[in-house]
Amino acid sequence: MHVASLYIHPVKSLGGLPVAVSAIDRFGLRWDRRWMVVDEAGKFLTQRQLPAMALIRVSLDQGRVTLTAAQGEAMVFDVVDFVESPLIRVQVWRDQCEARLGSEAINVWLSRVLGRDCRLVFMDDHCRRPVDEHYAGPGHTVSFADGYPLLLTQQSSLDELNSHMSLNIGMERFRPNVVVTGGAPWAEDQWRVLRVGSMVFDVVKPCSRCAIPTINPADASRQPEVFRTLKQYRARDGEVFFGQNMVSRSAGKIRVGDPVEVLA
Repeated sequence: MHVASLYIHPVKSLGGLPVAVSAIDRFGLRWDRRWMVVDEAGKFLTQRQLPAMALIRVSLDQGRVTLTAAQGEAMVFDVVDFVESPLIRVQVWRDQCEARLGSEAINVWLSRVLGRDCRLVFMDDHCRRPVDEHYAGPGHTVSFADGYPLLLTQQSSLDELNSHMSLNIGMERFRPNVVVTGGAPWAEDQWRVLRVGSMVFDVVKPCSRCAIPTINPADASRQPEVFRTLKQYRARDGEVFFGQNMVSRSAGKIRVGDPVEVLA
């Protein structure tokens, strides 16, 4: 088995970005979900409420971030723009933490593109949002991702899912960080410890899915067949699952093509 692809999602719930190599720090892949869109009360917004978020493309080049709307208009800003910006209290699921507030220009642009009042916030290096220690143990932290620093999926599992649908969806629907190829479908359900290249990861919890995989990233339309099929084949205890959440045992780097070995 090996790593088939790597993705970061710099802004939670906006477009993903394939990368060939990435550093891994305590937040996960570098720059993954370090920004987040919030409402006027500081509560996170995602494609669940605003499917049009899927249509905003994101690029990242040496600390410069470009957001491009479906109509082609763009907003460009730098990571350093957030270094001394105001701190506000934000909420992502049940967690609350402090985040740096984006400029008025960024917030006006996002609000216009998404059709509702919203703001962009950044999680700086000082923020510590812990993961659920019941699954991952103490000491691990996460960015604005739903719950854990890294999400792994298997291409063979997606192929198996697609074989039960009239659609043929891409892996971007599931917003993973690490996509593995070469294993049997759903074998990841049994993995507990992986070596990827020179790094070791603990597989801590299956990823329960919401409605986001039903949203077509090409046009933001909803395709409920995806969730119906997941529910038919991947339901357990009232939830549906696709992919595995992971934590890293150290900082390091991961690359497309790295060998993947199951240690436990």
